[in-house]
Amino acid sequence: MLAFVPAVLLFAAFCLSVREDRRRFRNAVLLGLTFITLSLALLAQIRHLPHVAAEIILLTVLAVPALGTVALGVFLVANGMTMVRKEGRSPANLLSLMAGVGIFCMIGLLVAVGTEGSPVLDGIVGTLVMLVAYVSFIFLCFLGYAYLYGRIRVRGDVDFVVMLGSGLIGGERVPPLLASRLEKGREIYAAQVARGGAAPLMLTSGGQGPDEKLPEARAMAGWLRERGVPEEHLRTEDRSRTTDENMRFSRDLMLAEDPAYRCVVVTNNFHAFRAAMTARRAGVNGQVLGSPTARYFWPSATIREFVAVFWEHRAVNLAISALIVAFGALATAGAL
Repeated sequence: MLAFVPAVLLFAAFCLSVREDRRRFRNAVLLGLTFITLSLALLAQIRHLPHVAAEIILLTVLAVPALGTVALGVFLVANGMTMVRKEGRSPANLLSLMAGVGIFCMIGLLVAVGTEGSPVLDGIVGTLVMLVAYVSFIFLCFLGYAYLYGRIRVRGDVDFVVMLGSGLIGGERVPPLLASRLEKGREIYAAQVARGGAAPLMLTSGGQGPDEKLPEARAMAGWLRERGVPEEHLRTEDRSRTTDENMRFSRDLMLAEDPAYRCVVVTNNFHAFRAAMTARRAGVNGQVLGSPTARYFWPSATIREFVAVFWEHRAVNLAISALIVAFGALATAGAL
């Protein structure tokens, strides 16, 4: 049973970290490490298990990831083609297609190298595999915890519902992606009023882009006003250009109205966890909820969010990547 001690300790650390603040990326890493150590512990116990149970564990720990990788590649390629057809060929819309092609290129490279028998080539590919494995681990940590974070619910009343802006259609109209955020915010507002709570202030946050005719916050406030939200319950923050500015400028407005405020921030579900990390850094007192997004849009958007999170933690990630490359170079040199 000692094999399970690391998993238990990591899970305890995960629970304590989540209790301290749900919005930390270390929660995602601790959860991923918990699953890895649990898998290794299960593999260590195989010889003590009945034959059928041992086969099930082997299939789960080894075969499922291998088959899942191929299935993921197929899914990403298909989704990428859908994105190109519906959204165009911008670099952001090609992310899922490129990720799927990358998976199959990696599989093809491993098959090709397996027939060569060159120590140098083996070392290079081995290093590449370790780098891909590291990035994949971080991505799965991000994906798994982002899913869990997206399951949180608003408990009790809030003083503000902050809705983050995005681009406007024709420079002045609210697009479906942004309307989803506003509708989610309106639902939170209506639910709080329906249960007898004080009506929260609806704070729309978003500045004016170079191709927009008015600030996003004003267009969003107009959308809410047309759907029954009273003028006295609306506030606008119309200076921000980035998510970080959304959070900081909105925080300042909320503090000015109520130093003891409690809020909930609304964005799309693929953006919720990264927005939550930004909210924590900005000192916003509240969690982030996600609104629905079109299914075909979600994979590319999630990959884009992961790339941003990976780069936000670039000091650690690049240091670990450098260590992997150094280790691969030393191993290759030793094999010659």
